[in-house]
Amino acid sequence: MANNLAIVIIFASLGPVASQAPAAAPTESPQGSSPSHISSPPAAAPSDTFGSSAPGCDASVLLDPTAANLQPEKLSPPNFPSLRGFKVIDAAKKAIEKVCPGKVSCADIIAFASRDASSILSCGRINFRMPAGRLDGRVSLSTEALQFLPPPFFNLSQLVDSFKAKKLDVDDLVVLSGAHTIGVSHCSSFTDRLPPNPSNMNPDFATQLQRKCPTSPNITNDPNVVQDILTPNRLDTRYYSNLLKHNVLFTSDAALLTSRRTTRKVLENTFIPRRWERKFARAMVKMATIEIKTAANGEIRNMCRVVNN
Repeated sequence: MANNLAIVIIFASLGPVASQAPAAAPTESPQGSSPSHISSPPAAAPSDTFGSSAPGCDASVLLDPTAANLQPEKLSPPNFPSLRGFKVIDAAKKAIEKVCPGKVSCADIIAFASRDASSILSCGRINFRMPAGRLDGRVSLSTEALQFLPPPFFNLSQLVDSFKAKKLDVDDLVVLSGAHTIGVSHCSSFTDRLPPNPSNMNPDFATQLQRKCPTSPNITNDPNVVQDILTPNRLDTRYYSNLLKHNVLFTSDAALLTSRRTTRKVLENTFIPRRWERKFARAMVKMATIEIKTAANGEIRNMCRVVNN
């Protein structure tokens, strides 16, 4: 899968459908309202729309393995070894605890980081207020990440169903897929689309990838490649123009051109970038409020890697 804590950072909200009602609407935190000495460096960039937390926006993906739970989400194949940047969140939590101990959850830190990363990586074009008040989850299971995080080989119908389960619609799907303009991916996530396998990938693009990727990637030989060959470090609409030229990596990317409805949305996002930026901001906030924990099943962790005693 794609790299960086990225957007765990930006996309730490997808997970199984909650069996209970969400918590009351959190209060808002405008951009820059977190302590000024804490920022999201470029390493904390959107890299994989679903490299995130399975049970909801609860920072469960940050939890380390324990004797009682040897396989948390961060060690699940969709997240490991691609997902990085945990030390960024650790550093933010440590700094915040010195200022206001026990007040800001790890889930909120991730949400604020996603807000700031969106602004930094778009050169300030994507700005939004991020709701605050989330609680951290106490459960982290590798099996839930496998079951609920859409893989890069999903077709359009499967993607739509996955988003629908999170109360996200087709427009959210197309808009948030634009985050694949940032970050890198392991070759193993898309070699099924390279020759001699059939796909509609641009032949020139496929040839470039074949020069970088082994025929059969494995855990010891699985190089990274950028997801956007033109602006890999900028959150912009280049992903959609790449998609129209068939210069995208994943089956799930190419799937957006398999229906008239999603193709039209791709075209709109390509040629009306300011509209996409506004939609992306709204979708980010929408994702960050999915399946928020309540006092009954959540807490504000003292350290992001372990639950409180």
